[in-house]
Amino acid sequence: MLTLKTFWQFCRPHTIFGSLFSVSTLFILANKGLNGHTGILLFTLLASLACNIFIVGLNQIIDVELDKINKPGLPIAAGKLSLATAKKIILISLLIAIVTGFAVSYLLGSLILVICFIGYIYSVPPIQLKQHHLPAAISITLVRGLLVNIGMYIHFRYCIFATAPFAALPGFLLPLTLFIAAFSIAIAWFKDLPDTEGDALFHYKTLSVLYSRKLALQVGSILVIAAYLFCMWWSFMQKEHFLFWGHTGLLLLFIGNLFTVTIKNPATIKNFYLRFWVLFFLEYIFFAVWAL
Repeated sequence: MLTLKTFWQFCRPHTIFGSLFSVSTLFILANKGLNGHTGILLFTLLASLACNIFIVGLNQIIDVELDKINKPGLPIAAGKLSLATAKKIILISLLIAIVTGFAVSYLLGSLILVICFIGYIYSVPPIQLKQHHLPAAISITLVRGLLVNIGMYIHFRYCIFATAPFAALPGFLLPLTLFIAAFSIAIAWFKDLPDTEGDALFHYKTLSVLYSRKLALQVGSILVIAAYLFCMWWSFMQKEHFLFWGHTGLLLLFIGNLFTVTIKNPATIKNFYLRFWVLFFLEYIFFAVWAL
């Protein structure tokens, strides 16, 4: 029997929160606050979260044997959720995402279709982008960095103000999009840090497997630090003091988190990765508070 706890674990909560914060923040930015249009936000969130569940659920269905090594606590790998039930969940989620998306706007529906397609080829053979570190990083960055930030903003602006999709975009989308793009690349590399045993066994060519955990951590960290410094520079040049000091504080938190990692200790790597997602959430929260 499917329990709420098992379903929640199947949804990969950190990705759910990532979608929740990103979509809500882009609504606030496009709407110039929280005044009105809550229906558009709620239905967009429904489509986005259903899309999220489809993608992470499909990934678990494909990776059952791999997850028994890398992530044995996930519901299917742990035997708490049957494949048949998991397939029903992702099919219903896909249907909800597409129908709700097109019901809100053709832009959102089209965006959901593209994201679901990328999620499909990311997980499913024979393409299976996640088998190679560069295509995996590009696909995650394309979705989390570009399609969500620019696509969702255009969708909200179109629905709220009837603004043409190809109208000029505001300057603040540049640092947000570039930052999340850099963060997404780092997510693609950092998520594989504790999984080298299973990835090597299943011939996944992740950065950690091809080179080393240390290199993957170093390259990803350099990219993230550069992204923080760029946002600090942009905020300083625009005289946006709140964003400048906010990014300064987040950079210090990231560096502090980095110092908690012991490469040979998988537990420290997993904790580092989970805290890294918190920094992802905080980036959107800072932009939302700034917009308000």
